[in-house]
Amino acid sequence: MYNKSLKLNTTLMSSSSMFNFRVHRCQPELVQPAAPTPHEIKLLSDIDNQECLRFYFPMIFMYHLEPSMTKKDPVKVLRHALSQTLVYYYPFAGRIREGAGGKLMVDCNGEGVMFIEAEADTTLDQFGDSLHPPFPWFQQLLDDDVHGTQQIIDHPILLIQVTRLKCGGFIVSLNINHTISDATGLKQFMNAWAEMARGAHQPSIQPIWHRELLMARNPPHVTCNHREFEQIILPPNTVKKEDATTIVHQSFVFTPAHVAAIRCLVPIHLRQCTAFDLITACFWCCRTKALQLEPNEEVRMIYTVNARSRLNANQSSLVGYYGNCSAFPVAVTSAGNLICGNPLGYAVELIKNAKAQVTEEYMHSLADLSVIKERCIYNTIRSCVVSDMTRAKYENVNFGWGEAVYGGVVKGGAGPLPGATFIVPHKNAKEGLILLITCLPYEDMKRFAEELDKMFGNQNQPTTSGPSFVMSSL
Repeated sequence: MYNKSLKLNTTLMSSSSMFNFRVHRCQPELVQPAAPTPHEIKLLSDIDNQECLRFYFPMIFMYHLEPSMTKKDPVKVLRHALSQTLVYYYPFAGRIREGAGGKLMVDCNGEGVMFIEAEADTTLDQFGDSLHPPFPWFQQLLDDDVHGTQQIIDHPILLIQVTRLKCGGFIVSLNINHTISDATGLKQFMNAWAEMARGAHQPSIQPIWHRELLMARNPPHVTCNHREFEQIILPPNTVKKEDATTIVHQSFVFTPAHVAAIRCLVPIHLRQCTAFDLITACFWCCRTKALQLEPNEEVRMIYTVNARSRLNANQSSLVGYYGNCSAFPVAVTSAGNLICGNPLGYAVELIKNAKAQVTEEYMHSLADLSVIKERCIYNTIRSCVVSDMTRAKYENVNFGWGEAVYGGVVKGGAGPLPGATFIVPHKNAKEGLILLITCLPYEDMKRFAEELDKMFGNQNQPTTSGPSFVMSSL
């Protein structure tokens, strides 16, 4: 059981950052569908086509030894199951092409997914308490430089490394081209892959393409306010902090007691809000204070909202849809307004109002905007992006070796969004623990931790101190 009076650790390095091990990789190979698949061109939707999704997103899944599987090689099992899964998800075995006006499409040519077999001279137990993000050693498990994942065009859509461990466990690391799938879609693919590894003849959920659901209208017309794309012009010669200082990555553990304590800080009419809203509001306020901004400077909080349930289409027709179906509404205010008076209740209100903007019309308007403006770019100045990954349940992906010890994101930051923050279930999620994974310049991170301590300390509840954290410089 976790100690509810966790003491905030101000040490700037953890055991995970000093842990070294060796990995031997075999030559990369291409895994192709196990049976013939259609050779065709499939257009990505205008939501998929957004500039902010044109990057590879890393994920990791870690598994213990399963005694009943000792005679089976996870590499062979997963490689074979992958080829079977690609018969149903054959666009993953294709290549992204770019057409006129920057329109992306998938050339379903069956070239295959890049797959690497590897072995590491370590056990899961030797990772100690570092079986949660950030993972400073992730590049040993999937090296971007080897696979050339800086460019998404004409490259494998999915890159996978399966690494055997000395203990009999293994680690699955992957990079996925975000234009083809969002977190929900990737989880659907991973579940299908895991089912095939366990002996299924076909996925329990049949994948559907249907990207026409989120194509721009003809003619396109923007009907909603998309402030996430507003660009701020900085004065000449301004140097961004993240360009001039060392960025550190850090995880904060929130217990049920911490969430309950945050809930007590907001007005009564807001106390039924989700834990995600509360932690996000707490994060936004403390982060803003840590950045030491002027009161009149504008700050933004951008959220990832899964819009599947907000589309008016027959929900049964969306079962199996694995494309991007997320919006990024934004809350905007000044630093002074956010951190004065009752900042937490004010922040929660802003968050709830921004999320409520996402409707079916909002999604169509977003698709139209991406066509009219071509490659809209999110404003990253004094902005942070928060994504709720607690419902994805990546740890449930079971290839036959049981649930993952950890399954999910690798660290804070994502492609063109260096300040991206993730809220995920902790490996002890049965105890209700939640992990906030973020990154900030070194000095700002120290101040952020101090602000968290102050927020909890100001409640006159000496038995509840700020969330504990581990951090690694990447």
